[in-house]
Amino acid sequence: MAGKFSAQLVYLVPVLVSLLFGLGCAYLLIAQPLPPMNVTPFDEGTPSAPFGNAFYFVILIALSATVFYVLLKRKSRKLIFALIAVALTTASLLLSLVYLSVIFAYVPSLDFLVLPLSILVTVIFDLAIFRLGSKARNVAVVLLGGGLGVFFSAAIPFFSAVLILVFLAVYDVFAVYYGPVGKIAHSGLDQLQGLSYSFKDVQMGLGDLVFYSMLSGSILLNYNSLFPYFVSLIGILAGSFLTLVMLEKKGIFPGLPFPVVLGLAGGILASLVI
Repeated sequence: MAGKFSAQLVYLVPVLVSLLFGLGCAYLLIAQPLPPMNVTPFDEGTPSAPFGNAFYFVILIALSATVFYVLLKRKSRKLIFALIAVALTTASLLLSLVYLSVIFAYVPSLDFLVLPLSILVTVIFDLAIFRLGSKARNVAVVLLGGGLGVFFSAAIPFFSAVLILVFLAVYDVFAVYYGPVGKIAHSGLDQLQGLSYSFKDVQMGLGDLVFYSMLSGSILLNYNSLFPYFVSLIGILAGSFLTLVMLEKKGIFPGLPFPVVLGLAGGILASLVI
């Protein structure tokens, strides 16, 4: 997030929209669970596996942020555009295939439409990101964050997901104040078109939305109850507002720590009373 402004509840609208879109995606996956996928390198059969998976995600994200910072510093705009285009197109196509396959599982005779519709959705998504202007791009990023986060929550075992979120929240503090994320933010997130969205005076990275949705999705899919989910959602929104308050004072502030801590604590504690 960046920019001087007054913290207001209206700035939470994109976060709420992303989380609610993720809720719809989660219910699709509850009805039709995903087949086993190797999203994390370590099988959660040993006590150390969640820690290994958490370190893996932190290292992967740290390397990605460093690469983009170096490319921005060298003004390699064409290469940046190509990397973002490949990453977002791949993510959009993957999610379209996953969610449309779930939907058409109820109409098996029409499942031949999954691939062409997935390609169509991906084309529309790419147009929204790269051709149709800032409003269409912001909507596409917000929805992608919700859908991708829930996909991760369904593909990553719960304890690994929790540690990944905690480790990333800690890393986010370092990355914003001492690492590449803060340097990228100071140079302008708008240079990474499609990896962030802007709403009024605030800019937020796509990664924040993905991990908020991953958090709430993990709570819902693990506890299979709406009460912990909504408590977690309230925690994420409360943490996001605290982040806005800190942003008002500091001009730049990590987007993960408050929402992750309050969202996880609220969801897990609420699960104890159901």
